[in-house]
Amino acid sequence: MHLAYPGMQLRVVPVTPIRQNCSILWDEATRQAVVVDPGGDADALAQFIQQNALTVDAILLTHGHLDHAGGTAPLCRALAKTQAKPPVVIGPQEEDAFLLSSIENQARHFGIEGLENAQVDRYTQDGEQIQAAGRTFHVRHVPGHTPGHVVFVDQDARVAFVGDTLFRGTIGRTDFPYGDGDRLIGAIKEKLLPLGDDIVIMPGHGGFSTLGAERQNNPFLRAG
Repeated sequence: MHLAYPGMQLRVVPVTPIRQNCSILWDEATRQAVVVDPGGDADALAQFIQQNALTVDAILLTHGHLDHAGGTAPLCRALAKTQAKPPVVIGPQEEDAFLLSSIENQARHFGIEGLENAQVDRYTQDGEQIQAAGRTFHVRHVPGHTPGHVVFVDQDARVAFVGDTLFRGTIGRTDFPYGDGDRLIGAIKEKLLPLGDDIVIMPGHGGFSTLGAERQNNPFLRAG
């Protein structure tokens, strides 16, 4: 999937057997890039980055599940061979630290090889703004799928990287011991829907949608 916005490009690359959407966003002029949720297939991601002459400024992680963060360490090692300054790894909220440190166990459970525990340079906080690759990403804490899950919103581009919180026609799984369906739906309504119906959502799996389409058609958001 490849989307173009004024002055920027966005390529979505499905990774791992789970087919998680890793997003690579870059400035056309400076070639500075941001990678969101490099869950795996680090060699393929690094090859794409190198072929397009990109320099990764930051890696953003929405949450700590293996298919979203398991390729972070291998990608950082690959990028260290081609760019002078390593990317800054910015994680979800600290409540997801236990997931980031257990990715290898998660991967063994699913029979997936090549994924590693992830370390971040810093965690995020709800409401903060992250400057990376010449863009501003607004952080929204949207727990329920995982306790520390965050969404990164580029308000100028009108796009939100929502991880596994909201999908076309449904919401993220909440059947984990740490999941909470009511909390997730409440956070989506409180933190995401007010951003505007025109916001394009880039979910962790499947195709993109808009907040307006989900407000109208998503049964989890229309109920009640």
